[in-house]
Amino acid sequence: MKTRIIQDQPPEPDSVRTPAEIRPASPVRGFVRAHRLPVFFVLAYLFAWGALPWNSFLAAGPLIAALIVAYVADGVAGVAQIGRRLIRWRVRWVWYALALGVPLAVNAATLGLTTATGAPAPDPGRYGLWLGVPMALGLAVINPVNGPLGEEPAFRGYALPLLQNRRTPLVSAAVLAVLVAGWHGPLFFLPEFGLRPYQVITTIAVTFWYVWLFDHAAGSSLLTLIAHAAEGSLNVDGLYPDGGADATRAVVINLLLWCAVAVTLLVTGRRFWTAPAPPEACDPGRHPDRPAGPR
Repeated sequence: MKTRIIQDQPPEPDSVRTPAEIRPASPVRGFVRAHRLPVFFVLAYLFAWGALPWNSFLAAGPLIAALIVAYVADGVAGVAQIGRRLIRWRVRWVWYALALGVPLAVNAATLGLTTATGAPAPDPGRYGLWLGVPMALGLAVINPVNGPLGEEPAFRGYALPLLQNRRTPLVSAAVLAVLVAGWHGPLFFLPEFGLRPYQVITTIAVTFWYVWLFDHAAGSSLLTLIAHAAEGSLNVDGLYPDGGADATRAVVINLLLWCAVAVTLLVTGRRFWTAPAPPEACDPGRHPDRPAGPR
């Protein structure tokens, strides 16, 4: 007696399938799922520089882009993952200490070295906000039109895990540094922002610091948000409002200090940078760039 072989397997029951798999994928949703990172960065650039008239800047552009891409690709679960990273506070105290301590130390060293190398002491009113560190940090963390809250849940909390699903932290940091620097690019050429084009080097250097902190702090964008707020607590460009040699000295010293931080992390942590990123900093979850599995 011949046994009939059934080739087709029965469909997987809905109870073990994700909502994204149950819901039929539209062409738009399918495209976004397949190209999360490119779509995110295109929207981040467009919202920051294309949504408002020229000479305007929407700092919340990356966060808006991340929320849209996460929702279109993965629904509410995708948005929730961004939120979970932003409130991931249960990490070792040492990472809080470093998130605050490293940027504030760089800022203090910038002030000290600027005056030690011949510049006059800045008007105390120019860095009075820095002296009120708790208020400065609090405002920077919760202000949606400021850089930290607009960038960290998006660049670190959303884009970086996707990058690290396929790449080492070193490659991911390099790619992210270029894309984030490009996103900041127009700021360096608009006179009303008072920035210098070579300050893009600072943006690149500090990105390696944020990636290092994010991966060590269990993939918490809250920690990088705190670090970003601390880093911006001193307006280096406003220390010397005349924009002359003393202002240039302060900007260059700050740039060199952040480069020193980045180089120190790269040299002392070579194994970290070339090994796969920690699983908790990647968390493929519902929207990996590659299928979940052994890394």
